[in-house]
Amino acid sequence: MFVARSIAADHKDLIHDVSYDFHGRRMATCSSDQSVKVWDKSDDGEWHCTASWKTHSGSVWRVTWAHPEFGQVLASCSFDRTAAVWEEIVGESNDKQRGLSHWIKRTTLVDSRTSVTDVKFAPKHMGLVLATCSADGVVRIYEAPDVMNLSQWSLQHEISCKLSCSCISWNPSSSRAHPPMIAVGSDDNNVTYSGKVQIYEYNENTRKYTKAETLMTVTDPVHDIAFAPNLGRSFHVLAIATKDVRIFKLIPLRRESTTSSGPTKFEVQVMAQFDSHNSQVWRVSWNITSTLLASSGDDGCVRLWKANYMDNWKCTGILRGDGSPVNGSSVQGAALSAVGSGGAQTQNSVVGAASAGRYFTLRLHDMGKILYRNRFLYISLCDNTDISIYIYLIFFQSSKLARPINKAYC
Repeated sequence: MFVARSIAADHKDLIHDVSYDFHGRRMATCSSDQSVKVWDKSDDGEWHCTASWKTHSGSVWRVTWAHPEFGQVLASCSFDRTAAVWEEIVGESNDKQRGLSHWIKRTTLVDSRTSVTDVKFAPKHMGLVLATCSADGVVRIYEAPDVMNLSQWSLQHEISCKLSCSCISWNPSSSRAHPPMIAVGSDDNNVTYSGKVQIYEYNENTRKYTKAETLMTVTDPVHDIAFAPNLGRSFHVLAIATKDVRIFKLIPLRRESTTSSGPTKFEVQVMAQFDSHNSQVWRVSWNITSTLLASSGDDGCVRLWKANYMDNWKCTGILRGDGSPVNGSSVQGAALSAVGSGGAQTQNSVVGAASAGRYFTLRLHDMGKILYRNRFLYISLCDNTDISIYIYLIFFQSSKLARPINKAYC
């Protein structure tokens, strides 16, 4: 079942990014109107703008939430060559805004000499760490030594990628067997440089990030990149948005066959490659169990990809932004039977509620923390000054509830 809901965002220019908080109850948007808006979801399911303020002196490209363990913290980056960290505080009794929350700027990171194109908080097990990438080809990693004082951030690492950087993604794995890892994508149009995706790994011996792998087969400009959540896997999965959608598997080679002090070497395999968008792909996003991938492109559609138990990926749904059904895009879903077995198969056509284009943005949030229960996936699609939120409900037959989730089709 697909339900489309539209929100009038009231941004005065193009919306570039949408980001959910950890719980999926709050949402932040950023725009070329130099502002960031924060939205809260009420008990009746409606989204309300609770804060709006000017953040930069140029277009705001990205906005991201920190883990709630560190409070209500946002980071944004902009064309004005800066990144900023914002914190929500509640006014004390002696303030004019008694009991009301408001956002204040904690720090401005001014090390970049060019546009800051992406900003991402590291996984929480690494502490309060923030990475930025810039058009000058440098990835900068900052750390807040004292999480109670967000006005102090120290520059820990500078990684020179030698290519204009467009996007970054942290590897979310918390396993001790996997050192901290960050993937960097480039939208550089220079054809002399092959391998537009580079992967850097933290080396405990040198205490620096060193290049572990370059995906030489990715030669087209990369617009977005996303590591899949790692639920105990021994390998890593990376999705890339370029002229098509690509999914790579990175299998670490055994340490005996590599130098003990050097970075990990990987066997790189292409798990899937889709050109169904027939256009540039601008965003890719995983759900929390890494069983579903969403992609959006210039064709004005968001496509949902899912692998079966044989690791064969296929499109399970298409969301069109203008609200019209997609021809031939109906997907077969398993409805939960009222009597507990033999759920009827239904055809669910997919509709949308916002126009789409180059600045199409999506974020995928999985509210279900239990693998074998019904889950709600929230996908935000942006274009111009409107936001549409698609709620994708996945139901499983009761006879399949005891099986691993990647063996059930939606």
